[in-house]
Amino acid sequence: MIDINKAIATAVKTGKVVFGANNAVKSAKLGRAKLIIVAANCPQNVREDIEYYCKFSEVPMVIYNGTSIDLGSACGKPFMVSALTIREPGDSDILKLTEAAND
Repeated sequence: MIDINKAIATAVKTGKVVFGANNAVKSAKLGRAKLIIVAANCPQNVREDIEYYCKFSEVPMVIYNGTSIDLGSACGKPFMVSALTIREPGDSDILKLTEAAND
């Protein structure tokens, strides 16, 4: 089992990661994301929008088992992160989360 917090931190440092729910919706609409991670306390309407567009674009989505504050600190940021988009994973093995979800 991979450590999601360590994988997120590595992706933020070495890959291309975009923060914010609005960016996640845009990336899902355009199919530019490799993975979208949503905090457990993300507002329901925002989460539904992201899920909807992820299904159409076949972008995997993972619910982070923690609040937006926890997700922000996992990213090493001093602010809340309700959603983040992984465009390039860098040295991280974060995309293995999607394989585990599909098993």
